[in-house]
This record gives sequence, structure tokens and C-alpha cells, in this order.
Amino acid sequence: MRRPGGAEHAAQLAPRRARAPVPAAPDVSPASARLRIACLLLLLLPLPARVDTSWWYIGALGARVICDNIPGLVSRQRQLCQRYPDIMRSVGEGAREWIRECQHQFRHHRWNCTTLDRDHTVFGRVMLRSSREAAFVYAISSAGVVHAITRACSQGELSVCSCDPYTRGRHHDQRGDFDWGGCSDNIHYGIRFAKAFVDAKEKRLKDARALMNLHNNRCGRTAVRRFLKLECKCHGVSGSCTLRTCWRALSDFRRTGDYLRRRYDGAVQVTATQDGANFTAARQGYRRATRTDLVYFDNSPDYCVLDKAAGSLGTAGRVCSKTSKGTDGCEIMCCGRGYDTTRVTRVTQCECKFHWCCAVRCKECRNTVDVHTCKAPKKAEWLDQT
Repeated sequence: MRRPGGAEHAAQLAPRRARAPVPAAPDVSPASARLRIACLLLLLLPLPARVDTSWWYIGALGARVICDNIPGLVSRQRQLCQRYPDIMRSVGEGAREWIRECQHQFRHHRWNCTTLDRDHTVFGRVMLRSSREAAFVYAISSAGVVHAITRACSQGELSVCSCDPYTRGRHHDQRGDFDWGGCSDNIHYGIRFAKAFVDAKEKRLKDARALMNLHNNRCGRTAVRRFLKLECKCHGVSGSCTLRTCWRALSDFRRTGDYLRRRYDGAVQVTATQDGANFTAARQGYRRATRTDLVYFDNSPDYCVLDKAAGSLGTAGRVCSKTSKGTDGCEIMCCGRGYDTTRVTRVTQCECKFHWCCAVRCKECRNTVDVHTCKAPKKAEWLDQT
């Protein structure tokens, strides 16, 4: 305790003066008291979690990438954007590609990778939960950037990179020796730039969720490398393959999407260690995550009903299959609520014939089909969640 000194010490030694009478507290009406209590309770309520914006929004900007106007970029990302504007166009193309692939992979599931129009978070609050879905999105978004930049390098669209400089000289495979030639896709530059750009935000935060995101980002990058293929051209008399010239080429992005979808199905639930530097199994007996596993912390919601707090859009109105027993079947998709059936007539072109010269003429065929869509929840209580 601090000792009194100077004026304070003299004040304590001086004779005490009589204190002025304290005015009586004004009468408080019951209504006023209730109002004060309500205000106090509002102050004590936890604030809703903030939905961070993301670089993913670059995909919605198209060619109009202006670094200072992109929400959600951290300083390092903004610096890279300003320094490499041509690469940012490739990042935007990659964002559109991986979002399309995400929607393809989950087209038959309750959560179908739906994006929100004119929303800087792209997916809304669903990414706040450290779920399997978040793990997949971070992995495939990182893979999309690698794929787009690598492709742009070898196609001569970027001034800072070109073909892979490491594929030179002579090499061999199961078929024998060959010479490196052509233009190998520069996967090294694609991975290096994607790591610097995509990981920048997570390296700044340094919490458990950032550790999860960094792990899944790396899984996405290595997935693209996994599906590099060797393409060769034969040289020799009469098409014989006495000499071969080969180069490395990217596979179609669908192969990466299929692979990450399998990783999603086998994702490992983990918890962060006390020092925050690694993961451990969420429960005793669970297997440990490897470098190729997607990892997540939280169980997913069922995505059955509209729930803005969880980011769930629900499945009301979703098309389902009456006969399927899988996730696209009406029983699973509609969460047991039942479905409506509408008879629809579709007009398609059929019996097309080629006429000399040079036209293709088709007939119009009408086909009547039944379309099944999930019913909305019958009870009104679900509205409380919105």
C-alpha cells in the first residue's frame, strides 16, 4: 500500500470536519427500475461473433480488381495485390473456379456450398464454425489459387513467371529415358505465391482456428501437386518412340476436387494442444491427423432449417430424388419433412440431323417429368432461429 505523503499526510493529521449530509436518493418507480435492469442485462449479453471478410471476394470482382477496395485483405495481401495486379486477376479466376467445383462436389448435400450475393464474406456465418465444411472450403480455395497461377505462368499470361525452370536435361521413368522439353507447368511458383498470399491472414492471427486453416490450406496446395501428369511426344522413324520429349502438366481441377472431397469424408476431428502449436485427437481412440488429412474442431449443424446464427440456409425448396437412398434422396435431403411434387414439361432439342451444307436441324421434343422439392418446416418455432 502506498504511504501518504505531503498534503495527504497533513490532511490526515488535521482535525476531522463534520461531513455534509448526503441527500436522500430520489424515489424510483417500478417501471424505471425495470428499465434500468433491462439495460444492464443488454450490456451483459455477449456480442455476436464478427464475420470476417475474406480474399475470396476477389472472385466476385472479375477484372475490376482494385487492391484498396477489396475488403478483408490484410496488409501483406494488399501489398502483394498492389505489386502483382496481373496475378490478382488469376487469383480471381481461381476463386470462381474453386467455388464452382465446391458447388459441384456438394450439389447433392444439404449444405451445397451456396454463396451469398454482394456479401464480402462470400459464405456468410457458416464459416465461423470450425467444421468439416470450413476445412474443405479453405483447402479447395488454396488449391484453386495454386492451379490458376500455375496455369497462367505456363500460358504466358504473367510477366513474373513462365515455364518450370527446373525441368531441364535428361530424366527417366518406367518406360525409359526421356528429355525434358516443351513447357512444364510451373507448380513451384504457383505454390510459393499461393502460400504467401493465402496464408498471410492466418499467420497474423496465430490462434487455434488460424492453425486449423493453415493446415487445410497446405492440404489444398499439395493436392494440386499430387495430380501433376507427365505428357510426352515421341520422335523417331515412322512414329517409333526411340526418343521422347516430356513435360509436366496440370490435371483437370476436377481431380483435385474429387480428392479433397474424399479427404472431407475422412476428415479428422482434433483439438489444439496447450501450446497452440499442434493438434491432438479430439477423443481418446481417435486416430491422429496426418499432413494430408483435413482437420476440424466443431461438429457441423444438420443444415435442415434456416438458421442465420449458424449460417444454415435450410433445405426447404431444394430438389430431391424420390428413389435415391443417398444424400440427394428426399428422405435425407428433406430431413423427414416430406416433399412436394410438381409436374413439369421440358422442351429439348432432339432427332438432330446434318443437312448439306452446312446446317444442323433439330426437332423440339416435349418431356413431362415430376420434380420433387422439400417441404418447409411445419412448426412455426423454427422461425425463432432466424
